[in-house]
Amino acid sequence: MAEGEVTGHKHRITEAKAELYEQDSTLYLRVFSKSALLAHEEHKAISIPQGDWMVKIQREYEPEGWRYVAD
Repeated sequence: MAEGEVTGHKHRITEAKAELYEQDSTLYLRVFSKSALLAHEEHKAISIPQGDWMVKIQREYEPEGWRYVAD
């Protein structure tokens, strides 16, 4: 789904039937199976239930302002 800017590690969907699509400049994940696993090299896999999900890039606040989280 997304590649880390710093480490190059990737978030990817495993063990599921799912698709990634864009609508009105927003990225979505559609999970067709009962659930999907979102895997990444640096943390435990996350189970995502069936349905349509908006994909967002996580941000964090620093004294200089908001920035996107870099893997």
